[in-house]
Amino acid sequence: MAASDRMVLGPLVGAIDQGTSSTRFLVFNAKTAELLSHHQVEIQQKFPKEGWVEQDPKEILKSVHECVERTCEKLQQLNIDITNIKAIGVSNQRETTVVWDKTTGEPLYNAIVWLDLRTQSTVERLLKRIPGKNKAFFKFRTGLPLSTYFSAVKLRWLLDNVEEIRQAVDDGRAMFGTIDSWLIWSLTGGKNGGVHCTDVTNASRTMLFNIHSLEWDPELCQFFDIPMEILPKVRSSSEIYGLMKICPSLKSGALTGVPISGCLGDQSAALVGQMCFQDGQAKNTYGTGCFLLCNTGQKSVFSEHGLLTTIAYKLGRDKPVCYALEGSVAIAGAVVRWLRDNLGIVKTSQEVEKLAAEAGTSYGCYFVPAFSGLYAPYWEPSARGIICGLTQFTNKNHIAFAALEAVCFQTREILDAINKDCGIPLNQLQVDGGMTNNKVLMQLQSDILCIPVVKPSMPETTALGAAMAAGAAEGVGIWSLNPGDLTAVTCERFEPQINPEESEFRYARWKKAVMKSMGWETSEAPSNGDTSIFCSLPLGFFIMSSMIMLIGAKYVSVISIVGLRTESTED
Repeated sequence: MAASDRMVLGPLVGAIDQGTSSTRFLVFNAKTAELLSHHQVEIQQKFPKEGWVEQDPKEILKSVHECVERTCEKLQQLNIDITNIKAIGVSNQRETTVVWDKTTGEPLYNAIVWLDLRTQSTVERLLKRIPGKNKAFFKFRTGLPLSTYFSAVKLRWLLDNVEEIRQAVDDGRAMFGTIDSWLIWSLTGGKNGGVHCTDVTNASRTMLFNIHSLEWDPELCQFFDIPMEILPKVRSSSEIYGLMKICPSLKSGALTGVPISGCLGDQSAALVGQMCFQDGQAKNTYGTGCFLLCNTGQKSVFSEHGLLTTIAYKLGRDKPVCYALEGSVAIAGAVVRWLRDNLGIVKTSQEVEKLAAEAGTSYGCYFVPAFSGLYAPYWEPSARGIICGLTQFTNKNHIAFAALEAVCFQTREILDAINKDCGIPLNQLQVDGGMTNNKVLMQLQSDILCIPVVKPSMPETTALGAAMAAGAAEGVGIWSLNPGDLTAVTCERFEPQINPEESEFRYARWKKAVMKSMGWETSEAPSNGDTSIFCSLPLGFFIMSSMIMLIGAKYVSVISIVGLRTESTED
């Protein structure tokens, strides 16, 4: 096709959206924010042991290359000139931890996913070194509690348990990063000059980063015993990091030479994509987990109700950093996947909406999907998933309804916490993410919150936020972030349809179920499977005394019988 036949749309921006469940590449018109084309590839999650969640970093990278190439092919089929793609942004699942060899470009272990629970014993060991075993000891420096959720403890586990990583660190070959760092390093050349960097939003999720000085914190690195030389350089969320390089092994090079100029953790990207640039504006993203962020501007606000303080964005090297309060829920869309893959009650995720609609109610069934413990506002790793309120009448439709309702109840909990911390209740909730296509879920959410839920007609706000940051970067300058220049977004609105009393009743029942989910697990298993009664003195004493009483009773009964026989003989 001749170049003159191709459609001229002005500058375009691509966005890599690397999530827990899938990778996508999307291309937007920088002037209108219109989504022109995209491609998606599902990512495999591995569960080698109970509570362990891993992914293959090479599979993730390959999926990015595939999505880029396929999207470019689709654009060419639409007669759109791909040379108009002037910048690329990266949005990624946060906290997920990768360590690789900078001389070979090979990962030294699978990526440990943010949901992973293997580090609970690591957390408990670290807590013993903190005065009063206070999980919030580093809160005013990092905004985070000590938890299995964040990268520092995952990295500590890798250093403690993977000999290849320890050796690579000793040899000066190891590099650490969250998924954004792994992708940017690989896409900008890898072992042949790749750029090892991250942005402030991703760095703020490691527990190694001071959210006030915007630097890696030497004291935190010393506490976790992390060598600082393996950490990536921290940059703003909007600047040119490097240029895309061809990947001969994957036959990928359609966008060679295009700058990667935007980087945001997925929840920060969604905040930008929802254009929540004012203090008090909030959004809730429904993905594998569920994440409600409220912009607090240039002031870091510390929660008294179980929320995290995190960096929202820093849209340029010379631009101010903005902060957010965040409520994090581990399991949202993942519960639908669990119904599909583990229980097998549906064949596709879309069927859950149909089953829930047919039921119309859970009939008193409540589902607490605490598969990875409970995140905000409880931060309770001992919790595990439960389904309660079951009767002989309960069927798969009611369980599907209860699963969707659980996502909404968890959102209600973190919205209540944000309202308490901010002091000004939200009068509506802006939403995005894959689950927002489920209309039953969106209506349930409005009913349970008792406020309107507002969904943009273009739900790809995470990718849009990454594209906006990339297009606005100095040296690119094709996307204006001035409020007057931002494109108005059309929305679908869901209004509450039940009375507040019913909503409160159901919410109270849910809270009761949450309490029953706690305290199921401890990290300390009996050593060597020892089931000795002496493991517990009170129990051992009880059993031993009972045995003595039984033996004594038997002895007494024998004496009595002998005595009776003697008397009988004498008679």
